[in-house]
Amino acid sequence: MSQEDAWNNPTEAHKINRRFERLRDELSRFKSIEKILEDLKGFAHLLNETPDKALEAECRKEIAEAEREIDRLEVAYFLDGEYDHLGAFLSIHPGAGGVEAADWAQMLLRMYLRWAEDRGFSTVVVDFMPGEGAGLKSVTVQVDGSYAYGLLVPEKGVHRLVRISPFDSNKRRHTSFASVDVIPRIEEDINVNIKDDEIRIDTFRASGAGGQLVNKTSSAVRITHLPSGIVVQCQNERSQHQNKASAMAVLRSKLFEVARQQQENKINAIRGERKSVEFGSQIRSYVFMPYTQVKDLRTGLEVGDVPKVMDGGIDPFIMSFLRSRAKFKRGRG
Repeated sequence: MSQEDAWNNPTEAHKINRRFERLRDELSRFKSIEKILEDLKGFAHLLNETPDKALEAECRKEIAEAEREIDRLEVAYFLDGEYDHLGAFLSIHPGAGGVEAADWAQMLLRMYLRWAEDRGFSTVVVDFMPGEGAGLKSVTVQVDGSYAYGLLVPEKGVHRLVRISPFDSNKRRHTSFASVDVIPRIEEDINVNIKDDEIRIDTFRASGAGGQLVNKTSSAVRITHLPSGIVVQCQNERSQHQNKASAMAVLRSKLFEVARQQQENKINAIRGERKSVEFGSQIRSYVFMPYTQVKDLRTGLEVGDVPKVMDGGIDPFIMSFLRSRAKFKRGRG
């Protein structure tokens, strides 16, 4: 497609504008780092002549800012996929194990909400099904922010917990599992064709987190895509119309991800390509007892500060995975 044709096509023009904005942001970060480095050279010269504690503190502040900008550039370098810059839908489902697994899923939800908050991302709980007694049966969260999808992809898989169960009167050690799924939140300019006769829409009374204020009416919406069997629902909004719109957004993203995965599988079959840096479906182990450790089973990264991780400190795992994936791609290429 020529440049003229691209600008005459609103969808292509929008993609070009998005790409331009991302490149402009990256250039701005390069210039910011360059300025900080120049300032640090000047500070270093002054400190060599006359030691000054206030100036030293300012130097440390500038160095920390430079490191943050470099981290952001590193993320942009690793996340060069076509959809990495998009928002995401993150879903969590407990494995077998009743209340213990349901509680573990709730703990993971808190971890991701804390992580998103620390990054300045916005989150909306699209759907929440409470567990029986504690925890949750399932949850879907919409996460919006720059590169939210690309950053959350490394979290996709099974997360394993080992701890002394607070629900066991005999204080025995339990192992629980929960699965995390991540799909891109597809924008309106990406075409996903959903025919009216291919979906069934049911309404029901909302309940649980997000639905406590609206459960007197059938405002919650469940949509079934008949050809694929995919079922989505939303109950966080006050009106049925809003819930339907949110559920349709999730459905569009799920259908898009299915089609994308099918195409990727075909390409991999032709190439005879093996899966990259994966350890089955289990990606991470969280051990609370008899010792404390969180270990990524794909990269080997270990962190001993479990409370920090559970408060949203998962960036080391995310970056470790992205570096490993980039190294794999370079080796493959």
